[in-house]
Amino acid sequence: MSEKWMGMTYPDENVELKDKSACSAIRADLKMCVLQSDCCKKLRKTPRECLLANDVPDECQALRNTFFECKRSILDNRARFRGRKGY
Repeated sequence: MSEKWMGMTYPDENVELKDKSACSAIRADLKMCVLQSDCCKKLRKTPRECLLANDVPDECQALRNTFFECKRSILDNRARFRGRKGY
């Protein structure tokens, strides 16, 4: 991948995600990161195939781990006191 992934960018600053559920922002960032990877663009694989083969950049792997931690914190009873992980 020639350019680094810098997170979600929107042309209009007031645009918000329709999905307001927990971890939705991380999910959207992960989705866009994988879709912009060479695996999806050049090799024409699905995002699922790329993630299962670990054929994504380190930035996407970090987002994948953050998404996992966020989903796990939803099930963790201690999260009521600590708050959800992620952003």
